[in-house]
Amino acid sequence: MGIYSDQVLPRIVDLSCGARLHDDKRRRVCSGLTGRVVEIGFGSGRNVPFYPKTVAVVSAVEPAGLGWELAAKRLAHAPVPVERAGLDGQALPFADNSFDSALSTWTMCTIPDIDTALREIRRVLIPGGTLHFVEHGLAPDAGIQRWQHRLNPVQKTLFGGCHLNRDIPALLDRAGFEVRELDSFYENPKVLAAQVLGVAVSP
Repeated sequence: MGIYSDQVLPRIVDLSCGARLHDDKRRRVCSGLTGRVVEIGFGSGRNVPFYPKTVAVVSAVEPAGLGWELAAKRLAHAPVPVERAGLDGQALPFADNSFDSALSTWTMCTIPDIDTALREIRRVLIPGGTLHFVEHGLAPDAGIQRWQHRLNPVQKTLFGGCHLNRDIPALLDRAGFEVRELDSFYENPKVLAAQVLGVAVSP
């Protein structure tokens, strides 16, 4: 995809995910992060202002170089240290049991092999470590699900492999996480914005 994937798509994601209407969700999902944190899909650093002071350091995983350029101003005012630490959530460059918490915001929809990525997150979390997430995915209503399945091929083509119909709680369960907190809700349009926000624990 070349220029589109490297230069255009990161800007589209930055604008769509950076809207102020998402600030409350970012604040909620970052609440409770502690110690060493790995963030999967750092993007342009939209979560940076919401990291709590209970965080010691954030190791940020992000494949798009442009994302780091767009994040520069936010990183300059980051409340905690942030290090660029990886490119691929499917192959994390960290030792086992390295992190107390993990963070994913609207990232699980796009990772090609999400099962491998979730196993990797479990591997690098300490026992009892938490994965904090807010994601869009499969709607709870069958009628909306049908539209999601129909539109999914177009969505993946236009938005860098982003899936509309991934069942996030089921994926977490399959990877061995225990979902302890889960809030499911819609934003508009429902077919694009069936959201889940919560915390899962790595046993």
